[in-house]
Amino acid sequence: MAKGISGRRHAQAVFRIALETGQVDRWQSDLELMARVLQDAGVVSFLENPRVGQARKTELLQSALSAVAPAALNLASLLVARNRLRMMTSLLAEYRRLAYEHKGLVEADVITAVPITEGEEARIGRDLAAITGKTVMLGVEVDPQIMGGLVVRVGDKLIDGSVRTRLQEMRRSLA
Repeated sequence: MAKGISGRRHAQAVFRIALETGQVDRWQSDLELMARVLQDAGVVSFLENPRVGQARKTELLQSALSAVAPAALNLASLLVARNRLRMMTSLLAEYRRLAYEHKGLVEADVITAVPITEGEEARIGRDLAAITGKTVMLGVEVDPQIMGGLVVRVGDKLIDGSVRTRLQEMRRSLA
């Protein structure tokens, strides 16, 4: 929990800096690259190893993250120095949410029992845009276990119209 809160706080601070400098997109791409690099188990074990000196860790960061802006590299160095590499996922997720909100975008994940057509996907996107009042970036996933219908997650809201959930509700009401 503390790592999630701390990741959120770091993301909010980074987002404020990005807004002030007008580099919201640049920071997002830098953070995504940092997250990819810091998901590598070998890199993480090296950077979290207390036997490795800070100078060698900095060298690794500089070579692995040579494409990021100096301020983003400083953030990576800070996370390593404070042993907070594991918060990178929550930091990126929160930053992405803030950036999308700033641009009037929202991510929506849709789970269906069977693959849907592009037309159906577009219709779902339009319906969600009407509900949220924002441009929707739709991610579609197929999960046969929901049996039918669909499950939609927009931010922290969940709309569950799956057959599986309806059957479970019926079973509970009959019991």
